[in-house]
Amino acid sequence: MPEVEVGAGPIAYEDSGGEGPVVVLIPGLLMDGRQWRKVIEELRPDFRCISPTLPTGAHRKPMKPDADLTLVGMGRIITEFLEAADLRDVTLCFNDWCGAQVMIADGGVERVGRLVLVSCETAGNYPPGLAGHAAWLSAKLPGGIAVMRRLLLTPGIRRLPFVFGQMTKKGIPDELMRDWMETLKDSRIARDLRRYAGDAMRGKHDLARATAELPSFERPVLVVWDAEGKMMPNEAGRALADSFPNSRYVELPDCYTLIPIDQPQALAREIKEFVG
Repeated sequence: MPEVEVGAGPIAYEDSGGEGPVVVLIPGLLMDGRQWRKVIEELRPDFRCISPTLPTGAHRKPMKPDADLTLVGMGRIITEFLEAADLRDVTLCFNDWCGAQVMIADGGVERVGRLVLVSCETAGNYPPGLAGHAAWLSAKLPGGIAVMRRLLLTPGIRRLPFVFGQMTKKGIPDELMRDWMETLKDSRIARDLRRYAGDAMRGKHDLARATAELPSFERPVLVVWDAEGKMMPNEAGRALADSFPNSRYVELPDCYTLIPIDQPQALAREIKEFVG
């Protein structure tokens, strides 16, 4: 994959190419751009789709030892990525993760023309649900990342509520999960994950402060939520949409948090209508 260098280190990304409007799709914890792969298949004919891999566990190259991998620092990585890749007026899409909120509060959205927020973390729900708190504990406890990796590689355990059971109805294919977990064998990658996930209590306060700044983002926002999942409460999604002066809220059926995996065609239709 191509990559660009930002202050924290190398950021690899996938780029579908093409001359259409640019849609940048951000993956969540322990995932790379393949979280969005089926959505990208639907968008590719009309849009240029770009998906960077953040240093949240599925990245292939470690970050610099002094890299800022806090929640705010991760938002700055995306801002720097857009600059380094020379991307402008992008539609920036998030699922599961709350980077958009801290980017707005940090003044890091100059190159963003629209936001798509898909069943993501919100103030009061960070880290989210049982799975989010399990990731935080894994990062804090000695040997916790190695234990988490083994649990995620066991299909039956992976479907439990405190792992991925509340995140996706369809489940993560075994081959894809094995590939995502492979990088955690590298102690430097595991170190990066610990630095982000283990900082969740500070991130909780940063996210709460950032939420107060959301009304300042006057560009179009699409908030898409899962109608059935428990990890990201629907009332939180509606409140998130209400925080913006120019937003639309949509709920999709038959899916949990990872809508790009459970309902990719329906999500792609919403994005096409929103951007088009």
